[in-house]
Amino acid sequence: MAPVKKGILERLNAGEVVIGDGGFVFALEKRGYVKAGPWTPEANVTHPEAVRQLHREFLRAGSNVMQTFTFYASDDKLENRGNNLRLTGQQINEAACDLAREVANEGDALVAGGVSQTPSYLSCKSESEVKSIFKKQMDVFIKKNVDFLIAEYFEHVEEAEWAVQVLKTSGKPVAASLCIGPEGDLNGVSPGDCAVRLVKAGAQIVGVNCHFDPMTCVKTVKLMKEGVEGAGLKAHYMVQPLAFHTPDCNRQGFIDLPEFPFALEPRILTRWDMHKYAREAYKVGIRYIGGCCGFEPYHVRAIAEELAPERGFKPAASEKHGMWGSGLEMHTKPWVRARSRREYWEKIQPASGRPTCPSMSTPEGWGVTKGHADLIQHKEATSEQEIRHLLEMQKKAKASI
Repeated sequence: MAPVKKGILERLNAGEVVIGDGGFVFALEKRGYVKAGPWTPEANVTHPEAVRQLHREFLRAGSNVMQTFTFYASDDKLENRGNNLRLTGQQINEAACDLAREVANEGDALVAGGVSQTPSYLSCKSESEVKSIFKKQMDVFIKKNVDFLIAEYFEHVEEAEWAVQVLKTSGKPVAASLCIGPEGDLNGVSPGDCAVRLVKAGAQIVGVNCHFDPMTCVKTVKLMKEGVEGAGLKAHYMVQPLAFHTPDCNRQGFIDLPEFPFALEPRILTRWDMHKYAREAYKVGIRYIGGCCGFEPYHVRAIAEELAPERGFKPAASEKHGMWGSGLEMHTKPWVRARSRREYWEKIQPASGRPTCPSMSTPEGWGVTKGHADLIQHKEATSEQEIRHLLEMQKKAKASI
């Protein structure tokens, strides 16, 4: 019989570093398995081998958590965003749990069932209607006996509170992660106040994911930590940022960048950026450290390598790699062999190779959120009339900059 794995809270209570996995929707979209726009995870059913392989690569890179590929896997999202296969949320969620568990059992990894923000909330549906959506997903996670639950990618703390209130009824540990920056949620609630509300709702782990780069996210979680401690509460902290540089983003994050989603590659962080991120996150007291959109297995490997002294071991993926470019000692060219040292890579300032490319962009801040007519969700594809309206909105937004 396999030994019983330590649970998420047992690990965090002991001060252990827990390394999350990386992004699935962006990685699988690039590989041709997910449609950009809806970002819904039908691939769990249609191409399980692709999802399984990505889980396995993250595990080998050092991840302790196999998060179910259930982002936007709620029935309301599937119904209004072109689910032509007519797959149900239950089918997709069950398949995602099975794949995550299969790979988690190959190593010392836990399975986390994840729910995310809903079109119903943006369309101003009632609290009970939105909570019923979370419960349907949670029921699958309970049936499949995941190890803990994550409410992630919430732009409004109110909806995240509703999710946590539902998930905590499972009796399993609950993490809550907002996609916000230092300015707070889209209603202006500060990171500290957001964290306090989530802890009071029942979350034992709080933090942020997506929308912003690592250092911005670490700064935001630090503000959350200060808020929780200032309120006399206790929690563990998590961070799972983008793998893109976002110094020019506003409150909405990278979605407002003109490069989103198909031209973000020039912004990708190097593995050396990830070393700095992992160390900074650890220094401020964050112990659940992972990634979101743009994160590939080599990024996770960099986190695991940076925190190897604290964890007591290196990931399996480092066997072929070596620390700080040491594998380059065997390179054919002598000037490349000269780069096989930490000092070189810590100081590297990568060039983009794009002579006419600006260093930063101007975000398209339309300023619309829950309650705005343009965010009322519908099943039909965008019509020509709607496109004309959107182009006019875009023109006005750019003129106001």
